[in-house]
Amino acid sequence: MGTLTWILVGLIAGLAAQFLLGGGPGGSGLRGILITIALGVGGALVGGFISTALGYGDVTGFNLRSMAIATGGAVLVLFAWRQFAGRGGQRRFS
Repeated sequence: MGTLTWILVGLIAGLAAQFLLGGGPGGSGLRGILITIALGVGGALVGGFISTALGYGDVTGFNLRSMAIATGGAVLVLFAWRQFAGRGGQRRFS
């Protein structure tokens, strides 16, 4: 996949993960969008690694299967981000 496709998949997967988990990691504006893209691309990589290890396939392009894998990975990455970073710069241990 090309760089632009990774950015687009990352943005959509990141937005879907934010919708599923509620709220966003980086606030609004350009900073929030860039963090959403970064977490989405990271999620696509994590989701692709996990799904390949389990034998389900990889993120191969802009299709429904790849988006589901990327979104699943983005949910994991966003959940981990929130656990380690906390909201408002405070660590939460619950």
